[in-house]
Amino acid sequence: MTILTSARLRFEPLDDIHADGLHAMNSDPDVMRWLHGTVSMEETRAMIVRVRARRAAWGYSWWALLDAASGEMVGAGGIQHLGFDPANPHELGWRLRRASWGRGLATEAAFTLARHGFDALGAPRLCAIRHPGNEASRRVMDKLGMRYTGMQVWNGEEVPVHVLERRDWDAAHGAGAPAHS
Repeated sequence: MTILTSARLRFEPLDDIHADGLHAMNSDPDVMRWLHGTVSMEETRAMIVRVRARRAAWGYSWWALLDAASGEMVGAGGIQHLGFDPANPHELGWRLRRASWGRGLATEAAFTLARHGFDALGAPRLCAIRHPGNEASRRVMDKLGMRYTGMQVWNGEEVPVHVLERRDWDAAHGAGAPAHS
């Protein structure tokens, strides 16, 4: 199990011990307004089962984002494949508890995930999708250096797609640079 760290976060592979923290986010309408609405604890547990299966198959999936100092769960972030199909590019994703918004944690998480995707997984490119109205995620994607490539249908919805090529990441951050800059 790969545990990642950044300046303020510890990334633990998402598992049953994170169910309550994940459900607290999944049941918050403000957090979930861009992610198809709130879900029940049963649906949250089913998500953890799917995440564990993908981690077993691919070696990566979603992590619980824990405050490095307190151990409190502040969010979740992951690397998976668009459409959950390994033939598709790697996709970055993140979500934070409302109490953690506005502190730069989404950007810190996204940089850490990108570094892991490029350096450990050898991804040639990383993608991210978002709800068209989710400007906060767009800003994180911009800070990461992703470029908007157009609208595509993913998960049954037409969404903006943003891409970061390995060569652009290396040019901006260099191999071995800190995860968050």
